[in-house]
Amino acid sequence: MAEQAYVGGELELFAAARNWKRRLARELAPFLGGEVLEVGAGLGGTTANLLPAARVKRWTALEPDPRLCARLATAARELAQAHGVEVEARGGTLEDLAAERRFDAVLYVDVLEHIEDDRGELVRAAARLAPGGRLVVLAPAHQALYSEFDRAIGHFRRYERRTLLALTPPGTELVRAAYLDSVGWLASLANRLLLRRALPTPTQIRTWDGLLVPLSGVLDRILFGRFGKSVLVVWRRSG
Repeated sequence: MAEQAYVGGELELFAAARNWKRRLARELAPFLGGEVLEVGAGLGGTTANLLPAARVKRWTALEPDPRLCARLATAARELAQAHGVEVEARGGTLEDLAAERRFDAVLYVDVLEHIEDDRGELVRAAARLAPGGRLVVLAPAHQALYSEFDRAIGHFRRYERRTLLALTPPGTELVRAAYLDSVGWLASLANRLLLRRALPTPTQIRTWDGLLVPLSGVLDRILFGRFGKSVLVVWRRSG
């Protein structure tokens, strides 16, 4: 099994971002269903948020950090009991799954930027899709916003829409590509230019989630997803 220690310390902080989690559920749930694989599931925060909103038969949460995976396993058991859906916590990476396993959706939420060989990762993920399956990637946007925070939590890069689309795996077709959280872009810019903090404070998280995320929900619709601090791309396996 490929074990990797996660260097970030932000997972507990962002667990309190309830407005952002609800926004992600609205955006991502339509592309999730059947057998879902979540890569880099961490503590299970994304799993807990998306599972009730999606029509899922089975959810496999994959996490390479043994310490996080132990906590993830507890969360998986609780979620399975709460929602009556099979939830499996697995240690390792894509290569550690049985070769024949296929999924109706493979999900990366703020994970791909942690993987040095991102192109190879998406090729491997697409190969795990059943026909018509969806590959869903949400990642931090705009390399110009790369900050001490990104460096501290192990980000290799941030993405433009075009740079993420340039990684389109063979055998897939584009379903959606959009930026999210247009107002949050200002907070990221302030951190990049002024605050230069390795981690946000709980107060900053509350301000962003309580004020900026709801404003972004309105402005993102006006801008038709042309601007924001996160980028969402969804592909469908065409064969």
